[in-house]
Amino acid sequence: MWHRPARPSVPAGLRVYAIGDVHGRLDLLDRLLETTQRDASRARNQTAVRVFLGDYIDRGPDSAGVIARLIELQERDSHAVFLRGNHEQMLLDFLDDPHRYQAWCKIGGEQTLLSYGVTPPLFDEDSVFQDVHGAFALVLPKQHRKFIGLTKYTHVEGDYLFVHAGIRPQVHLNEQNPQDLMWIREDFLSSSSKFEKLVVHGHSGKKAPDVRPNRIGIDTLAYTTGDLTALVLEGTKRRFLKT
Repeated sequence: MWHRPARPSVPAGLRVYAIGDVHGRLDLLDRLLETTQRDASRARNQTAVRVFLGDYIDRGPDSAGVIARLIELQERDSHAVFLRGNHEQMLLDFLDDPHRYQAWCKIGGEQTLLSYGVTPPLFDEDSVFQDVHGAFALVLPKQHRKFIGLTKYTHVEGDYLFVHAGIRPQVHLNEQNPQDLMWIREDFLSSSSKFEKLVVHGHSGKKAPDVRPNRIGIDTLAYTTGDLTALVLEGTKRRFLKT
């Protein structure tokens, strides 16, 4: 169906760093940013492009710090790309509707609230959800909300597609549903289809990078393993960096 090259590549003059799910681990993010910076400094006449695959928040202890650090990076690096994960979407959903809290807390929303100094609900009552929603909306910096709201669903460099969760097999890239791009699992993970692009994704965590002919998964469960992974792409070459 597709005509992707046998040896996918990124455009000449680029060194691409795709960074997996951070999940509130500011300590690991800072370490990996230093590592990628050192690595990029050794490249001559190349532009370093950092692509963050989403899920910056929840589960780990410092989601607020992670968002602040990414905003700092965005301000000094015009080549940095920030994708949206399902966890960022759940935060936005909660801001739109307090009743979405129960769904968000199941995937680590409590840790994000705590990182912003907001006490999570003690009781499952509408009035309590409303109170927490109001407190969070009040303390969440406008710059943080704007940053999360402007994250992208996909990014392409050469023969590679970067996305948080994956794509719906047999559906053209320009027809993909954002819900799938942030949430899909089994239909994508089990597919042996040759996709339009080689897909680099996070979302479905493993202790080591998951390299397949049609996709590369780099969510290495940083919030529990302590391993935050970056995939480095240069021409047709691939390698990994990690904390």
